[in-house]
Amino acid sequence: MSGFAYVVRGGKTEEVPLKQALGQKGELVWIHLTTNDERAQAWLGGEAALSPYVIETLTAAETRPRCDAVGSGAVINLRGLSSEEMAASDPLASIRIYALDGRLFSVTRKHLNAVPIVRTEVEAGAILDPGDLIAAMAQAITEELDPVVADLGDSLDDCEERITANSAFELRRQVNRARVQAIGFRRFLVPQRAALEKLANLGVGWLGDDDRLHLTAAADRAARMAEELESIRERAALTHETLTDLRAEQIDQRALIIAVVAMVFLPLTFITGLLGMNVAGIPFAHEQWAFGAVVAVCVVLGVAVGAYFIARHWFER
Repeated sequence: MSGFAYVVRGGKTEEVPLKQALGQKGELVWIHLTTNDERAQAWLGGEAALSPYVIETLTAAETRPRCDAVGSGAVINLRGLSSEEMAASDPLASIRIYALDGRLFSVTRKHLNAVPIVRTEVEAGAILDPGDLIAAMAQAITEELDPVVADLGDSLDDCEERITANSAFELRRQVNRARVQAIGFRRFLVPQRAALEKLANLGVGWLGDDDRLHLTAAADRAARMAEELESIRERAALTHETLTDLRAEQIDQRALIIAVVAMVFLPLTFITGLLGMNVAGIPFAHEQWAFGAVVAVCVVLGVAVGAYFIARHWFER
């Protein structure tokens, strides 16, 4: 189990060891744990003396964004980008927070990019209470996610501009990748918006008016990203269908060419097969001009069949 702790007292910020953090008092005592083992549960339940419900929320293996009031405090789970490799179905790392007046516990199982950003703000003295910290965390998460969602939309725009039959295979993989990412992000951004809105409306004294405004702004940003991801998902589905149709049309065109060529050579194969039988009685078998005549008949027949298909515009279908 690893982590860090900060104490904000009288406008000054001090980093303290985890073992000493629980005995500190001030406007904000932030205790952050980075762990995925049972030692965190034992520490939170023993030394920190948190309730079983809060401990379960902070250490659950899988979480979705949520916000619940717990007495005079609140538990909130948020999701953001991580520098670690994440599964396609679970592309965002989680941070679990329990906040109450003057104190905040947070737990991450994987590295969350927003944590170092907020930590820097705490060290700079820009965060003075739990409400400031949660609002800063929500803003850091949404600000980092926003350009990623925009890039997804731009990549889909690029795919739509490059749609041709020859590039269908390559573009289908790119479109599928964008669609999978959009689905994964939207899965967490929709409940995250609801969690932030619920937190902004909680009747707790440690959330100031400015904190509520920042949380509402982060919720609105999450809502806009969720709407953009929904649009990307629908556009990706339509683009994929278009690429599939182009691919099918390309295959049909090639099959048509093969069929026409086969039809041209079918009567020629019949003639050559008939005259190539090793039986007596084949007409003009001993004439000098017979081979040239057969070749001429085959050429004329092939041209006639080809001209028929051209006249019927088969190659344009």
